[in-house]
Amino acid sequence: MITAFANREGKFERTTEELREANWIDLLQPTSEEIDRVTRETGLAIPTEAEISEIESSSRLATREGVLYLSMPLISRPENDPRTISIGFVLCPERLITVRFATSRLFDRFMTQPHPQARSGPYVFVELLEAIIDRQADALEEVKSELEAVSHRIFCDDLAAASGRKREDAMLRQTLVTLGRIGDLVSHVRESQVSAGRIVPYVETVAESWMPKDLRPRFRTLRRDIASLNDFDTHLNDKLQFLLDATLGFINIAQNNVMKVLTVASVVGIPPVLIAGIYGMNFKSIPEYDWEWGYAYGLAVILISGIVPLALFKWRNWI
Repeated sequence: MITAFANREGKFERTTEELREANWIDLLQPTSEEIDRVTRETGLAIPTEAEISEIESSSRLATREGVLYLSMPLISRPENDPRTISIGFVLCPERLITVRFATSRLFDRFMTQPHPQARSGPYVFVELLEAIIDRQADALEEVKSELEAVSHRIFCDDLAAASGRKREDAMLRQTLVTLGRIGDLVSHVRESQVSAGRIVPYVETVAESWMPKDLRPRFRTLRRDIASLNDFDTHLNDKLQFLLDATLGFINIAQNNVMKVLTVASVVGIPPVLIAGIYGMNFKSIPEYDWEWGYAYGLAVILISGIVPLALFKWRNWI
């Protein structure tokens, strides 16, 4: 699908006329006929899905005949399932062409907003980068809120109030799932940040001769924003790792408690079983067999041999 926009009399609006008049052309899952049309009317080559999905820096940042061919991964969260989609940019002084093979709510929202300053392709490109960086910041803010909620759950009253092994195990399992999902989102944000951090200085340097001068301060602002997001991302990664270690530590403590109970039960059960085994032997020479209170004596010894270890463990605060 082809969506074209042009700036007419200060208004950035869709156009259905010839594509050579458009400042921004967005290609969503384009067919071969649509690619041929854009190439014919603009004279620009359109990268394929395989080309914009390359991970080498030389493939994501290239210049051919004064035209910039850029690509980067973009965060997509359909049904709150974070993943990345590859976005291609073809940038020249007159226009910007974006190529994508999956839908993006960021692009859909960007298209519906007014952009009175988008007089040419570079202006659209900068505003689109600003929207992408802003979306990354929003995603990291969501991660911060979720990590704070997880921290409160495992370090405050929720875990302490979890009565019963099943409830505690379910809470720890859910915490691990939540941390895994957060870690997945953070890795996608980080991947997108790294690409944006490479694109901005590359465009500044390569397109310096034809890039409008009033966009230079906005490029510097983008660099600072990306640097601050990188620092914040590092902080979130450290906190994520800390919470993951803490959760695994609580799981180990829970497992140790189970093993401690089993160990206590086995130790407490050894003396009574030993005594019962001794008096269970069928030898005539066992004198307690002839006692009037021999049976009661045997039961008392068995009971005492079980109570003494329990009292000792309790006294030592082992249970």
